[in-house]
Amino acid sequence: MAAMLQPQIILLKEGTDTTQGKAQLVSNINACTATADVVRTTLGPRGMDKLIHDNKGTVTISNDGATIMKLLDIVHPAAKILVDIAKSQDSEVGDGTTTVVLLAGEFLKEAKPFIEDGVHPQNLIRSYRTACYLALEKVKELAVSIEGKSLEEKKSLLAKCATTTLSSKLIGGEKEFFASMVVDAVIAIGYEDRLNMIGIKKVPGGNMRDSFLVNGVAFKKTFSYAGFEQQPKKFVNPKILLLNIELELKSEKENAEIRLSDPSQYQSIVDAEWNIIYDKLDKCVQSGAKVVLSRLAIGDLATQYFADRDIFCAGRVTEEDLQRVAAATGGTVQTSVNNIIDEVLGTCELFEESQVGNERFNIFCGCPSGHTATIVLRGGADQFIEEAERSLHDAIMIVRRAMKNSTVVAGGGAIDMELSRYLRQHARTIAGKSQLFINSYAKALEVIPRQLCDNAGFDATDVLNKLRQKHALQSGEGANYGVDINTGGIADSFANFVWEPAVVKINAINAATEAACLILSVDETVKNPKSESAQGEAAASAMGGRGRGGAFPGRGRGMRRR
Repeated sequence: MAAMLQPQIILLKEGTDTTQGKAQLVSNINACTATADVVRTTLGPRGMDKLIHDNKGTVTISNDGATIMKLLDIVHPAAKILVDIAKSQDSEVGDGTTTVVLLAGEFLKEAKPFIEDGVHPQNLIRSYRTACYLALEKVKELAVSIEGKSLEEKKSLLAKCATTTLSSKLIGGEKEFFASMVVDAVIAIGYEDRLNMIGIKKVPGGNMRDSFLVNGVAFKKTFSYAGFEQQPKKFVNPKILLLNIELELKSEKENAEIRLSDPSQYQSIVDAEWNIIYDKLDKCVQSGAKVVLSRLAIGDLATQYFADRDIFCAGRVTEEDLQRVAAATGGTVQTSVNNIIDEVLGTCELFEESQVGNERFNIFCGCPSGHTATIVLRGGADQFIEEAERSLHDAIMIVRRAMKNSTVVAGGGAIDMELSRYLRQHARTIAGKSQLFINSYAKALEVIPRQLCDNAGFDATDVLNKLRQKHALQSGEGANYGVDINTGGIADSFANFVWEPAVVKINAINAATEAACLILSVDETVKNPKSESAQGEAAASAMGGRGRGGAFPGRGRGMRRR
């Protein structure tokens, strides 16, 4: 009786939504599987594209996992974890974003029946972590180094990695053309860590093959004043002056009051303003520079002045382009024209302004320090060029990674099948439930080759059976066999140069396992009542109160006194 009379304990605010237990975990797994299904069809060379139309009316066509996940605006708290791992994969490695989401979704899908049967999530997590460690060790063991090769050999090997990445993109039809361009750009910047040293400029019009690589810096002609057309548009071995000041005639607007007793004194003030600007321009000319670039405006007076002296100038150059010119030509950006010495001037073999489509570009070639390159992209629709830029970003990241961590593994689902076989074999040596869990992890890894087949329209069951049989050979000769997208059979991915840097696979498996374990370890979701709605109601009642004379309770317009 006493137990029945115990007072009810109210712990959380009214309206708080709490869900816990098995049902909650299964619901989270379902949300993640649904998210993975969105990007599932974009995997591989025959992957489809997604057209995403946002509330601003912007249309994006993409098959890059990270881009799609970012634009989807997912609100489910558990599914947001998949968005985060796609973003981290994109920033860390650049490619494999769809892979990482698919793997995480598949790990959870395989775990779902065990959870429903009452297995404790911690047992699953422990086994998944073990399986992940074993898989990563195996990847490192299977990886082949491309170190110690000559530059030409290395170039062709890096181009193969870039080709593998580009084959699944919208510009896959021209993958060889773009792969060699990307490799040249990455080799041009050397081991420079700043990615913005590779500029990508987009010019609508023409076709993809009109795209070209500038071994230096190229940027669009900036806004110019009268006199610009009289300036020379080509220089050989010019000196380049980089400024961060305005070269414009400015009337002094400082809050100064000048009292004049004689009109001629006013003329001297005007002359002083002119002398200031002429003095600046003279110093620029005396420095010996033939190309003057400034981040701020170069006015009409300065433009004409430079044109009369056969000097090219461009104002309002963007910060990023100016920094890239500085890095390439060896110049330093100046904030004053006083004391300009030769050391702060940059130089290049050739500067010219040339027409690209209906845009004019300023191009600096043959730069001495050379740690920069610019890819000028051409193409039909704007969305197409945008997607081409995203594709090239992925390829650039991959080639940089392959240069730094020079080990590659076979692509096309080959490495995934080999890991799956290895883990199944290892699971047989383990007693207890853990054997089942590692087996399910091994089965989840097969999602990559299966999805590659599905997206290409092949019979996935048939191809996977062939792959299993090939990988099961004792001699180990089948370890590099993956899906052959062109014939619908299987082929040696390594021999066909379908390569990807080992770091992509390592990162993807690691991130996907971590995400799966994180979601499995959540057993309760507490959703607080929305404070915004409470604020909204308060604001509405306040507004309503004012309208009805509620701000002064008991008295409103037309009401008699009490």
